[in-house]
Amino acid sequence: MDSKQPYRYIVESVTKAGARFRPSDWIDRISSWDATFAHHRLVYSRRLHPANIDGKKVLAIEPSLEQDNPQMFESVMNFIRRNNLKMHIQYADGTLKDFPDDGASPSSDT
Repeated sequence: MDSKQPYRYIVESVTKAGARFRPSDWIDRISSWDATFAHHRLVYSRRLHPANIDGKKVLAIEPSLEQDNPQMFESVMNFIRRNNLKMHIQYADGTLKDFPDDGASPSSDT
């Protein structure tokens, strides 16, 4: 997590109903939307990338994605909403809170 950002969004491979989301490589597919190629390898961006929390692969979305590329950010958020995925806000100290379904800003939660 970028120390300049007070929070980031974390999305699990689980629906709000508790079902495992398929396909299992969806995190890599979504992360590739903002990736580049260097030295014949896919390089994930710092704004949208896979992460590992407590041994589980998750999608990490940095707030800078919304600022730098609002259309991509909205596309990712639409994917999350359409598929009813569990989403959290991870604060700089590592604590996770459920993302508010009412669309409230993370900064208003503190």
